[in-house]
Amino acid sequence: MVIGDSDAALVALWNKIVSAPTELAEAYASLWFQQLGREREYYDFIRAEFNENRQPEHFLYLLVRCVKAAVRYNTAGEFNQSPDNRRKGTRPATMRKNLLAASELLSGRCQIRHGDYQILLDEATPNDVVYLDPPYQGVCNNRDPRYKQKVQFDTFVETLDALNRRRIAYIVSYDGRTGKKNHGELLPDFLNLKRIELAAGRSTQATLLGRNETTFESLYLSPALTPHSDQPVPLRTSMPVQMTLFG
Repeated sequence: MVIGDSDAALVALWNKIVSAPTELAEAYASLWFQQLGREREYYDFIRAEFNENRQPEHFLYLLVRCVKAAVRYNTAGEFNQSPDNRRKGTRPATMRKNLLAASELLSGRCQIRHGDYQILLDEATPNDVVYLDPPYQGVCNNRDPRYKQKVQFDTFVETLDALNRRRIAYIVSYDGRTGKKNHGELLPDFLNLKRIELAAGRSTQATLLGRNETTFESLYLSPALTPHSDQPVPLRTSMPVQMTLFG
């Protein structure tokens, strides 16, 4: 199994989780206890430290404290997401348990790679199944990309078309809709993908505007995964169970 990402900090964190989970758990626990009573001030301090030194334990702490556990960078490449001031982050005992479980699952069974997604995909074979979770279109077409790497829609479509021609099996999580409002373009029909809508929960933004709307995310299955299926894929309206390591 290969886990790949263009964010070097995320790759370094996963390497630490797999190779030294106990050390990482102890470092995280130290940060968690040091924050108590000064959570906002301490978050800002660790964020500055991370932007300077890129230490995995600092990144882990930021992930469990930041808004929606969503990584955001400014145009200078600095982590700039704000803290969720309602919570202190995962308790150390729970984090330790999760880190050890992840390490046990992945140790000796995976490679963790840093690089551009197109380069990593060049190594895929018809014996593989690839899962792709790119930044959504809404955060790739503006001056503040928010993510480490922008993924342009046309280039991404060309990459998927190339995977189809190589008969690579893949799954793509990409954009969706809230109520009747679509977020970006659907992936084009000529790719022959099977599209499933997954209920992702009540929209926070719609709630703030006084509306009760559910957000649906699109999950696409490649032709290599559905070679004999010509039936439409049904809408999935039941709420999924969100598995998490850091939350």
